[in-house]
Amino acid sequence: MILPSANNLDIHYEISGSGPCVVFAHSLGSDLSIWAAQKSALAGRHTVLCYDIRGHGQTAATTGAYSFDLLAADLIALLDALKIDSASFVGISLGGMIGQALALTAPERLEKLVLADTTSRYPPEAQAAWPERILQIESAGLEPMVTPTLERWFTAPYRAAHPDVTTRIGNLIHRTPVAGYVGCCHAIAGLDFTNRLTVVKTPTLVLVGDQDAGTPPAMARELAAAIPGARLEIIPGAAHLSNIEQADAFNQRLADFL
Repeated sequence: MILPSANNLDIHYEISGSGPCVVFAHSLGSDLSIWAAQKSALAGRHTVLCYDIRGHGQTAATTGAYSFDLLAADLIALLDALKIDSASFVGISLGGMIGQALALTAPERLEKLVLADTTSRYPPEAQAAWPERILQIESAGLEPMVTPTLERWFTAPYRAAHPDVTTRIGNLIHRTPVAGYVGCCHAIAGLDFTNRLTVVKTPTLVLVGDQDAGTPPAMARELAAAIPGARLEIIPGAAHLSNIEQADAFNQRLADFL
């Protein structure tokens, strides 16, 4: 479904199931379809709300730089329109960064927070790479990003055993509007939540694949340490999209926490 003009944006979302609401936010360069395994696992006990982040999937791609305040405001507008006062939130990668922004700007909307394969800041050398990535994408588009992104998102054995999945996810990356991808890259380039997270009181679970090279376990440990009382779980045999590569292990930890 498309919700028109939420925060001046047409937002695509899917909602199913019944019970306490859980919201899912995807990674950079993908869309809500990456949550299929989690949606089916939780739908019997929860209302599951998946949405396409600004500039991704079927949600409109506005031009210019995005900020995490803007991306969090998009979600709040969606929740308001659906008359959802509060929900648990699950975000992976970019989605996890939006979850941190939400915990800082509108904690009353959150019941529980799950931050998967994400970070609260990058070291200076990694931070400096984002403007270069933006220039590369603006000049060459997203096609050159597909193969290296898949290599970061899935382990080599998984890619070899599941070519159908990697083809499907590769198509998502390729189809992402340049304006949406770049807009989110600008937000990520300024990411620096770590020192602010000490005020977060929302019960939080941090998940990370043990083979995640993009936001490795060391970043997850720093993130969990910054949030009072946060729990860290490392998922064996998974790279960046641990919710797909090790869906059963991810779902078990998620269900236990919720």
